[in-house]
Amino acid sequence: MFEELKEKTAFISDMDGVVYHGNHLLPGAAEFIRLLEERNLRYLFLTNSSERTPRELAEKLSRLGVTVAPEHFYTSALATADFLSRQKPGCSVFAVGEAGLANALYEKGISMNDVDPDYVVIGETRTYSFERLEKAVRLVLGGARLIGTNPDLTGPTENGIVPATGSLIAPIELSTGSKAYFIGKPNPFMMRRAVKRLDAMSRETVIIGDRMDTDIIAGVEAEVDTVLVLSGVTKKEEIPRFAYTPKYVMSGLAELTSALA
Repeated sequence: MFEELKEKTAFISDMDGVVYHGNHLLPGAAEFIRLLEERNLRYLFLTNSSERTPRELAEKLSRLGVTVAPEHFYTSALATADFLSRQKPGCSVFAVGEAGLANALYEKGISMNDVDPDYVVIGETRTYSFERLEKAVRLVLGGARLIGTNPDLTGPTENGIVPATGSLIAPIELSTGSKAYFIGKPNPFMMRRAVKRLDAMSRETVIIGDRMDTDIIAGVEAEVDTVLVLSGVTKKEEIPRFAYTPKYVMSGLAELTSALA
């Protein structure tokens, strides 16, 4: 049943709900990462969050007892920077976000501009204010194109659910009549960039995620085999509600590790 899965050489995995919940490592996560390292398999952790840099994500896993180098992380902030640098090299942006977004943009040679930017880019942030909202609206009405790092309406934290990019960008869309373009999952752009980052082909790759509406559809649209783990958002009884299905359904990374052994 899992022979085809065992032949995969590249693994892309979501993080929250797959590897950890908040500050708690999920069962099988450490063993799964150890297996990837021991077999010298290519792997990448993919997250729709734009808040943290790869180094910060590596440090978080380290605090949870797992060592993963920063190059094994790909965020929606990095995908957004990749997208903008391909669309308009050397462009300028007015960005609302945290260090993960700012660093990703700077690394691609994208400059900050709060007067006449090419793009207004919104990501997760804890410094959202009416002043910044007002400026973003004015710049979009002035011709800047509106970009969201991801479409998520909410995100999980140690203290519960908080508004995410989709919610933060909604007032700008409503005020300007402009529809934002979202880079993160389920946009297949992010998935294809992740596959390319691993220097892999789609048929060699599998994506592991806990959400049908982001992880699994992103894999389906990018023609990458999918593993839905039931350790996060989507429940088993919810799967038939969707028009597409995952290739594999497992309880979590512990079951996946056993299947690959």
